[in-house]
Amino acid sequence: WAPAAAATPARVRATAGASVVLSSHPQPAASAQLLDFLQRKLGLSRSAINLGLRQSELEQAPLPVVLWSFGLLSLEQLQQVLDWQNAQE
Repeated sequence: WAPAAAATPARVRATAGASVVLSSHPQPAASAQLLDFLQRKLGLSRSAINLGLRQSELEQAPLPVVLWSFGLLSLEQLQQVLDWQNAQE
């Protein structure tokens, strides 16, 4: 048995009221289709998406998780994004 932190390459750190996801694996860039889904279907503003993109790159974390950790997506919306991504594969 190993602690959960040792079993996964990502860990969460709380900073200034927000959780920060740190990953040792580079994340793929967000697709234009994902950005369109976030903006058109979920109603995220362009500035919220840009904040998420910058933070996602800094943390090497998936954009939807970063948006959720900053409170820009609800848990239900995060699930919608994950379902949408799974349907795209």
